[in-house]
Amino acid sequence: MKRKPWMVITLSFLIAFSCLAGYHFVSGKTERPQPKKRGVVTGLEVLLDNPDLLKGKRVGLITNPTGITREYQHALDAMLERGIRVTKVFGPEHGVRGTEQAGDIPGTLIDPKTGLPLVNLYGKKPADMVPLFQDVDVLVFDIQDVGTRFYTYIYTMAYAMEAAAVADRPFIVLDRPNPIGGEKVEGPVLDEKFSSFVGLFPIPLRHGMTAGELATMFNEEFFPKMGKKKAELQVIKMKGWVRHQRFSETGLPWVLPSPNMPTPDTAMVYPGTGLIEATNLSEGRGTTRPFELIGAPYIEGWKLAEELNKAGLPGVSFREAYFTPTFSKYKDQAVGGIQVHVEDPDAFDPILTGLMIIEKTKKLYPAQFAWRESREPYWMDKLTGTDQVRKRIDQGIPAAEIVREWSRELNKFKDLREKYLLYPSRGISR
Repeated sequence: MKRKPWMVITLSFLIAFSCLAGYHFVSGKTERPQPKKRGVVTGLEVLLDNPDLLKGKRVGLITNPTGITREYQHALDAMLERGIRVTKVFGPEHGVRGTEQAGDIPGTLIDPKTGLPLVNLYGKKPADMVPLFQDVDVLVFDIQDVGTRFYTYIYTMAYAMEAAAVADRPFIVLDRPNPIGGEKVEGPVLDEKFSSFVGLFPIPLRHGMTAGELATMFNEEFFPKMGKKKAELQVIKMKGWVRHQRFSETGLPWVLPSPNMPTPDTAMVYPGTGLIEATNLSEGRGTTRPFELIGAPYIEGWKLAEELNKAGLPGVSFREAYFTPTFSKYKDQAVGGIQVHVEDPDAFDPILTGLMIIEKTKKLYPAQFAWRESREPYWMDKLTGTDQVRKRIDQGIPAAEIVREWSRELNKFKDLREKYLLYPSRGISR
């Protein structure tokens, strides 16, 4: 039968469409494409390529849903599949499965898939962890951090390292990228008078380091100064990560590290808009855009957006926005405010942005704005690691001036961290 021209065109279109969609059809079945070529190789994937590193060991795995391969296989399943003998699984804040909201402390559970105990470490001090580690031979940590000092996973790691040292158990960190990049270092360095579980050590708010680099710094720099025993630490480095890379450039899949960290965009704004927690503004919890949507019932979104856009902050614009949180602050109430839109991540300064949002809100609504009520110290002081930021804001000092005031401490930290960096900057081998 002679084909009509329209039949040829239609057939050609279908073939082209199937290729563009990334699928091909064989015997009536749809076959998915092969896994992507490797970009950055995580510490987990390096370990899985060399499982004999843990041969014969009873492994205590500290992880959460972010401990996955690029094929989305969880670390626990991947390790068991390769003959690594995981006998106990530990989780940080939000739990091994990531089901808990901030501050919730679940009990020990049994994993229905493997039958292994799932033990939550959140809320436990090193002394509480030591007995939990007695029936394993080695601790392995694999959790995606987000690059902000007050995100608690790095302190679960630090406490577990301290406990492992007391229990004479080696501690291995399977390294992962800093999702907001490893070059920029910003924000106030923590004053140790304000040490807490949202800031244990004198590091900046945006530290620009990976979990493995921080573990090395904690172990070599801070533990000895605090009179603590150093851990027998090993960092299994990534392959292919360069410091300027943000998460979107790694080729790795993103799994939300906590219920209110849904995307890498959230991680980018979090060092600054996370400070909104310390005020009576909603930080967007209870919405699909936490830490990007900011507001309160008393805010007129168009006024705040106009004030912020007039400030000319680098790499960011603000849109008036309205939302109704389903939980947390202002649950089921209509809220006016803004959405933060990062247009140039390289130019964007999240901490300046967060302080500017507070400054402009306080200027527009001085009678309604308030710091979050808490016992001393203020929550703002814990998050910033100092009482000076809050006091300077209350004195009417502009946010840009406050940011300039911590440059000397930042430069000292940059010098200190240099010897603990494991990965190169652009074009520089390490």
